[in-house]
Amino acid sequence: MNNDALLLSSEAGGRSADVTYEKKRLYSFLKRFFDVVLSLGALIVFSPLLLVVIILISLWDGKGHPIFVQTRVGKNGKLFKLYKLRSMCLDAEALKEKLRKYNEMDGPAFKMKDDPRITGIGKFIRKTNIDELPQLVNILKGDMSIVGPRPALPDEVAQYSENDRKRLLVTPGLTCYWQASRNRNDISFEQWMEMDRQYIADRSLETDAKLIFKTMYVIIAHRDGR
Repeated sequence: MNNDALLLSSEAGGRSADVTYEKKRLYSFLKRFFDVVLSLGALIVFSPLLLVVIILISLWDGKGHPIFVQTRVGKNGKLFKLYKLRSMCLDAEALKEKLRKYNEMDGPAFKMKDDPRITGIGKFIRKTNIDELPQLVNILKGDMSIVGPRPALPDEVAQYSENDRKRLLVTPGLTCYWQASRNRNDISFEQWMEMDRQYIADRSLETDAKLIFKTMYVIIAHRDGR
């Protein structure tokens, strides 16, 4: 290849990289824009429901705050405070170690189908995903996005392989390929991590929109097996 051809090839490669960068920057801007608009709108629409459920949680179990705050790992390993409606008993974290032998998920994550720590009203709000609504505040703050890998606990991330840590390259979200799966409790930890890595490769406004609508269908149909 002559010098002119090499120069043209280099210039073409540079233009391609610039176009890719601009597309990613535009996607990031639009994703954040829609995150703010949609989460703010959802908070306004669901605020009466949130208020009613907060009152019910307080009446069901007057001990403790109805909003549960937990440290999670965000983009690039940054820690943040995640908000959820309390669906478990107050000593849930202490009981977790005692229940570790009943873990139904391989890998560092803890999943138990009939978790005895979940309260009566907790079963309902987890089944309908109402417990996740306070995370709309996390989205407004920029700690989370509507779509992205679910934020993990620090002790789980400490056990990640180098490949697993790739899911920390993007902002965590309310829903993802795993969350939108009807049988997510039957998905292995490695499959879950692979789904998150696949989302990072696939991410686009179209992919995000499809995941939002698929998640809504799963919630409405109550077919997530949670």
